[in-house]
Amino acid sequence: MCGWTRGSGTCKMAGVKAAELIVICFMLLQGFVAAFNCTSPTPAALFDELAKHLFSNKLLRPVETFAKPINISISITVAGILGVDEKTQTLSSVLWQVLEWDIEGLNWDEKECAAKRVSVPRDNLWVPDIQIKQLLDEASSTKTPYVYLYNTGHVYDDKPITVVTSCQLGIYTFPFDIQNCSLTFGSYIHFATDIQMIQGATAEKVLKESRDVIVTNGEWELADINIADSSLHLDDGSYSEITYYIVLRRRPIVYVVNLLVPSCFLITVDLFSFVLPPQSVDRSSFKMTLILGYTVFLLIMNDLLPVTGEKTPLINVFFSISLALMVASLLETLFITNIQYKPREYSAVPHWLSVLVLRYLAVLVCIPPKERSNRVTVSLNPSHKAPSVNTSATSLSDHQSIADVTLSGKAAPASLDSPEPVVEQLRMLGRELTAIRVQMDKYCQGTKATQEWEMIGTVIDRLLFGLYIIFIFVSFITIISIWIWHNSFAA
Repeated sequence: MCGWTRGSGTCKMAGVKAAELIVICFMLLQGFVAAFNCTSPTPAALFDELAKHLFSNKLLRPVETFAKPINISISITVAGILGVDEKTQTLSSVLWQVLEWDIEGLNWDEKECAAKRVSVPRDNLWVPDIQIKQLLDEASSTKTPYVYLYNTGHVYDDKPITVVTSCQLGIYTFPFDIQNCSLTFGSYIHFATDIQMIQGATAEKVLKESRDVIVTNGEWELADINIADSSLHLDDGSYSEITYYIVLRRRPIVYVVNLLVPSCFLITVDLFSFVLPPQSVDRSSFKMTLILGYTVFLLIMNDLLPVTGEKTPLINVFFSISLALMVASLLETLFITNIQYKPREYSAVPHWLSVLVLRYLAVLVCIPPKERSNRVTVSLNPSHKAPSVNTSATSLSDHQSIADVTLSGKAAPASLDSPEPVVEQLRMLGRELTAIRVQMDKYCQGTKATQEWEMIGTVIDRLLFGLYIIFIFVSFITIISIWIWHNSFAA
């Protein structure tokens, strides 16, 4: 049996049990050995020495004194992004976690023991209790029961872990959002006076290795990785921690194709529906069909939309604005149709409205005013005064010819010596022509009011169509600008 002393590195043989007990007690009190010798350059001889002098101390933190902290170097590689759940605010990922530390005082001669490093069961060594602060669930993953132990006392612990961690997700710019999830590694029970966390590989190296080995090609892509030292301060003490910031970017192509493009198509169809005549009832029916189809579309695609978040996603605002525009377009069509179909129920167009709409707004929307046609008005008076004529197309000789025809047709049986029947017939004919003239004047006045109301409806329809286009472009450009600004700020 070899007894071990610190500093000199010499091995002295002891022949009595009392000496062995003294050496063992001294070893437990003073820490681990400086070196040991293999009886032969075989794995069995090396493991015998390890079992005797190292594995038996697996419950002790491998330091010279308990007042001295042990440095734990940590490095991770993101091997896969399994998913991000907006409802539960969680990130599921596959990590390769590498922990490295040194067992103070442990070393052996590489030539004497014929090994520079050996794999030993993890359960036979002291292993730091490094946990992820944001851990919610550790899914089933392959367990690696071994670690590498080097002849210098260096321990290399590499294992894959599948974890579900909490992540505060911001879905305001969905589906063009960028998420920043943090993974904080540190000891669960040991204070900073016992365990000090040290950054292993640099952030650039971790990012490069992660992109090289990542196996998932789903909705999310790894954009960047940042590393920072941190500490948790409590009343009893502080904990040393290392925080990895995993920056993820969503691939928006699925949502653009399935949500945004169909919505833009429906808005465009609704926009071109203004080409239909405003007096046509088919326009309102067409717009109602569009609203119904868009509502069904939103119900079908509702599962693709995020359901939680501190702010309402911009895409929800986009859909709400699109639906509101369709409803406003339908209301505008109903208003114009009402003006076009029921002009006779209204009085004459007010002068101020006619001037405002037909003189100013018509020019604004590029609708030239219609030229008024010259209307011929025949004025007949039952008295013997000469009739008045507005145009050269009607003359007094025309009335005389009509009277002659009437006299020759109706008054022929009467005697020329008795003019009373002729005068009575003329008076009756005058009354009938007067009634016809009154009816024609009323009709012409109603036609003029109808034309003015229809013209007003056409101008208002063109004006609202222009405002509709402007509001669509302003709303969409604003939403797109906010998307771009938030993404550039997050990046």
